[in-house]
Order: sequence, then structure tokens, then C-alpha cells
Amino acid sequence: MSHTVAIYDTTLRDGTQREGISLSVADKLRITRLLDDLGVAYIEGGWPGSNPKDAAYFEQVQRLELKNAKIAAFGSTCRKDSDPQDDPNIQALVDAQTPVVTVVGKTSMLHVTDVLQTTPRENLRMIRESVAYLKALGKEVIYDAEHFFDGCKLDMEYGFDTLQAAIDGGASTVVLCDTNGGTLPWEVEALVRRAREAFPHVQLGIHTHNDGELAVANTLAAVREGVRHVQGTINGYGERCGNANLCSIIPDLQLKMGVQCLPEGGALRSLTRVARTVAEIANLAPDNHLAYVGKSAFAHKGGIHVAAIRRNVDSYQHIDPALVGNEMRVLVSDLSGRGNVLSKAEEMGVNVSNDQAAQVLDEIKRLENEGYVFEGAEASVAVRLYRAKPDYAPLFNLIDFTVIVEERMGRGHTSEAMVKLEINGDVIHTAAEGNGPVNALDLALRKAMIHTYPQIADFQLVDYKVRILDSENATAATTRVLIDTQCNGYRWSTVGAGTDIIRASWLALVDGLEYGVRLLHTAQAHTSMD
Repeated sequence: MSHTVAIYDTTLRDGTQREGISLSVADKLRITRLLDDLGVAYIEGGWPGSNPKDAAYFEQVQRLELKNAKIAAFGSTCRKDSDPQDDPNIQALVDAQTPVVTVVGKTSMLHVTDVLQTTPRENLRMIRESVAYLKALGKEVIYDAEHFFDGCKLDMEYGFDTLQAAIDGGASTVVLCDTNGGTLPWEVEALVRRAREAFPHVQLGIHTHNDGELAVANTLAAVREGVRHVQGTINGYGERCGNANLCSIIPDLQLKMGVQCLPEGGALRSLTRVARTVAEIANLAPDNHLAYVGKSAFAHKGGIHVAAIRRNVDSYQHIDPALVGNEMRVLVSDLSGRGNVLSKAEEMGVNVSNDQAAQVLDEIKRLENEGYVFEGAEASVAVRLYRAKPDYAPLFNLIDFTVIVEERMGRGHTSEAMVKLEINGDVIHTAAEGNGPVNALDLALRKAMIHTYPQIADFQLVDYKVRILDSENATAATTRVLIDTQCNGYRWSTVGAGTDIIRASWLALVDGLEYGVRLLHTAQAHTSMD
């Protein structure tokens, strides 16, 4: 294939129907800029007749200078027994002042009779006259044939009559919608082929949902049959199980099918950044396992796999991750081989020998058997690589620590930690109170180290996770602690485990402080060299 396809993004409308997503006007404008930079052809901003927020968006988006995208307003056909010029929904589309309007109409006889409670003939009039009215105002009109595939199963002839009504009204694109998301790819192919044969001079589009986990497959099947307009959302956000995921569809089209759908010049390389930024704006954790853009999309864990990619990177990757702005990662775990450790050392800039890598691997396998997990705590892997080197010098040596938790009448709850460290030959003994035992231990450790390592004053503990590994042992269970720390734009994760949650927390805290000190020292050295 060598033709082009127009990408129509509906994240700001259909995507916001996902449970848990609510975007402000500022959020929607920020996402609009991201999508325009990506290079989509259309951005559906919302339904202006449905709520004040969407109306405000359409007013404010006119001030943006967009390079690639046209803004589309979405709404339904006029109501039964009414004229478009008198219909509030149609007038809201006009008032949005967008160059493009997308009108949705009923294709399924079930919806005509049971939902709209009107006649098939009246529904055809509503479609035709709504499209014609907006077309006469100079709008580019896209018609969404809602429930097209399910409707054709109920009444094939009427389903195609609704498309004809939209075409007679002047729709520039007719979009075939798998609204319930239950159609199979070969059914999509057959009906798209039939529509293309019936309307050879009309641009067809596709809009699919993911209820059968087939939204992407159904979209690609439609493109194979001649569709030139593709609708979907970033990260597949949408109602129920979601919409077709543009973060998969776009690279599938461009890299696998030879279909141009973004501007030339590397727009595809921003796809991962767009996907993750939209997730952050929507206040959702990015899905690490999404194809192409997920953090794990090019992560390699099995020892055999890593050994192979060290010889030829294409041996276990279907594309170069840089094409979509992602990167390859090697994970270290009890499934690893020595190549995993060597690759991780190279990635982190730590020079270790084969024997040292084997030593670290043995330690990791032993610790994972005790409850550690290192693939989510790569800073703890780095610290073990440092410690394996013959010239390793620890930041400190622990002499002892004590944690006291008290509950006293009149004083309430208190936590105090005391630590005794040896740093550069000096013994430092200090204590701190905290709002809990781990907090007290963290404060006491920092207090003892800060004069020698002042950079830790800027370290922030940003996440603390605890998981019980063998709950059948009740309070004697093994506990895994994961700690995330950040400083100066860097963020790193460390792990500790054991039957004593305080000691497990201590191990993760120590790894986090040591990694951060060495990381910032290396970064400062590189800056000085520059």
C-alpha cells in the first residue's frame, strides 16, 4: 500500500467517556497542541451542545495556531419531527465555529424504532437534512453511521439507505462505526468492501470499539479494504473497553502497511511522548504494556533473549523502538543470564568484568528467592554492580541502628530512630524523631550523612510501597518494600525484603541514598567536562 489515510482523533470526546477521566478546558487545549504536533488531520474537541465545558473549549481553541489539524465539533442529527435550523443541537454545532462538524445518526433499525421511537423514513430525513443544512453553511461534514455493522446484520438494505441519505445531504466522509465493539475482522472486511462497491466515489471512514479486543485489527482490516479515514483515541481511551488505539494503529499503518498517516519529518518519533503525556494529563498511570509506546514494549527479561539481542538487536524486536520515540530496556531478575547484567551495567555506565557480572547475578537470584524483585528497582541493581568492583568504597559502614516506637498516656504515639555509622574513619551517632518508624529511620540516616554528602538534602522520597508475599504467615510474613526517590529531575527505585519490615525499609533506603549520591556525582562530573 502507498496511499494516505487521515487520522481523526476523538480523545477529547469519546476518550473522555472512559471511567475515571475528566479533563478541564486547559487539559483539552494542552492535548490539542500535542495532537497537532503529532500531525493528526482532525481533532474532535467535544459535543458543544452537551455541556458548558465543551462550549468553552470551542471558544478558546480558536486562539490556537494549529499547524496540521482541523478542529471538529461533534453532535447528533436533528430530532424527529424538527427542522435542523430550529434544532438546539444543530445550532450548537454551528455556534462552535469549527471548519468541520461530525454528525452521528442511527443506522440500526433497533435504534430507530426503540431508541428514537420514530419511523425509518423519518430517520432518513433527519440524516439527510441535518447534513445538508450544515453543508450549506460551508462546513466540512463527516457523517458517523452509528451501529453500522450491527445494524446491517438486522437490516442490510436499511443500513445502506442511511449511508445514502448522508451522501445525498453532502457528507464528505461516511464513517462506518462498530459502536458496540463486537464485530469480527472478516465481517468488517466484507461490509467495508460492500460499502466501497456501493459508493465508489465517497470517502469511507472507520470507527471501532474494543469490546472484543479487536478494535485495532478491525481498523486495519477496514484500511485494507479501502478506508481512507481512521478514527480512534490516544492509548485507546474510551467508554467500556475503550476505542481503537491510535498509538498502535498509526505505527501499524506507517511501518507495517506502508500507509502514510502523519506528516513527513519524524512526527512518528514523538508518539511515545504524546501517549505518556496524555496519560499524565488525564491523571492515569501510563500502561507500561501498551504496544509501541509502553515502557515494557521493548523490555527484555529472559536470559536467552538478552543473549541474542546482544549479538543482534533485531533478534527479539519487531521494530527499532526509536522509530516511535521509545527505547529498549534490559531487565534483571531471577530469569536473567549474565548478558542481562552486562547489558544493564553498560546502560548505567558501570564497567564490570564477566566474573563480576556473574557474582552480581548469583546474588540477585538468591535475593529474588528471598522475596526481592529487581526489575522494578533498577537502582538496587546498580548499587550491587558498584559493590562488585574491586575498588568499591562504601559511603558508610553501619555499626548499628535502633528504632523505638512508643504509645504513652498523655504523650501519644512517638517514633524515634538512632543510627551509628562509620564515615571516612569517623563514628557518627545521631537520632531523629519521625511520624513513624520508617520516617524516623530515614531522617536519622540523612542526619548522620548530610555533612559528608550534602546533596541528600534535596532527595525526596516520593513513593513507598509494601507488599506481603506469604500472607498465610500473618504478621510473620515476608515483606517487600519498594521506595522511589527523586532529585533534580532524576527518579530511581530501590528494593528491600525480609520478615522485618523495618529492616527491609532500611535496605531500600540505604540503596536509594547510595545510588542517588553516585548518580549526582557522575552527572556533576559530566557537566564539568562539558
